[in-house]
Amino acid sequence: MKFGGTSVGDADRIERVARHVMAARDGGYKVCVTVSAMSGETNRLVELTERLGGGDVSREADYDAVVASGEQVTAGLLAINLRSKGVPARSFQGWQMGLATDGAHGRATITELPQDRLMATLDEGGVAVVAGFQGLAPDGRISTLGRGGSDTTAVALAAALGAFRCDIYTDVDGVYTTDPRIVATARRKPVLAYEEMLEMASVGAKVLQTRSVGLAMTYGVPVRVLSSLGEPEETDEGTLITGEEEIVEKQVVSAVVPSKGEAKISLLGVPDKPGRSASIFRLLSEAGVNIDMIVQSPARQGAEANMSFTLSEKDLSHAMETLTAVKGEIGFDELVANQNVSKVSIIGIGMKTHTGVAATMFETLAERAINIENISTSEIKISVLIAADYTELAVRALHEAFGLGGPKA
Repeated sequence: MKFGGTSVGDADRIERVARHVMAARDGGYKVCVTVSAMSGETNRLVELTERLGGGDVSREADYDAVVASGEQVTAGLLAINLRSKGVPARSFQGWQMGLATDGAHGRATITELPQDRLMATLDEGGVAVVAGFQGLAPDGRISTLGRGGSDTTAVALAAALGAFRCDIYTDVDGVYTTDPRIVATARRKPVLAYEEMLEMASVGAKVLQTRSVGLAMTYGVPVRVLSSLGEPEETDEGTLITGEEEIVEKQVVSAVVPSKGEAKISLLGVPDKPGRSASIFRLLSEAGVNIDMIVQSPARQGAEANMSFTLSEKDLSHAMETLTAVKGEIGFDELVANQNVSKVSIIGIGMKTHTGVAATMFETLAERAINIENISTSEIKISVLIAADYTELAVRALHEAFGLGGPKA
């Protein structure tokens, strides 16, 4: 069981988490719990490190020592509360359970997760309460797994312990066909394939991080997303994320996912020579800029091309500075940036075996006079870049076109 920051946001919510844990234990399960820091605590600690460190110090070991403390506090508080209710429980920090990572402080990857210490507690009838997001680097210092790292910890623990399932409790009651704040008829999905959730997370759905979903898919760990904001007896089944072979009815399109905070850069008049694209994207990669959609087309001058690509809005200034600094070396004529864009994606494993999905999507947008600027696809996803002002209209139209509306599941 994993509980996020909102779920453990104050003393009352930690007590409610304890009741959820007790209900699972009363159901006959051995229970291992992963917790995040209390809501807002990690942000507060990050701000302190930046203020006292004179800027971003997230690659330093002492940064990890500071920001990992939020989860340690929550784990201790939950263990204390469980024991006050007569449940044997003990807390584990990352290093105490032997979770080893590489040396990339602030963004570490798990390399080893021994199960012995946790299993000893579980076999004795106790509850193991684990501080998420953290481990031990090869230098003997505390390391952190980056944002969303507690989800990754929980799924890794479920895999290592051979858990029946990993339940991730959050402030929503499952994964919806789209954002209910945009479409009132959005409904909760009772089940999704790992691939669908992975694509949804990659294009902006905030329920789960891509890393944790990828880990669950690799090790075949069923993951259930459900709400912790009610009492155990009030909590519904949420959304189960599992293997495609477990899903009886595969919808053509399962979800429409909007992603704001996008930006587009266009490089005009790039010399059309072998290796020029490689140079551009190698520079951006080394600058830590993640690129998504890429479109290249011939320019009016036969020996030149125009290239456009999308990236996170927060990386735009850095990317522009990086490219402007090497303009003479690359040889482009002009750099044009556009922040008034958003990405809208349709996702569904049924797209593997159905034709006409792209045509329906493009016709639906054309009927609303929504122009498509960029397109990218995968086996189960089609994403388009459009003007940001049309985001909600596009989401509503596509949600209706693919028949996703209706009462909550």
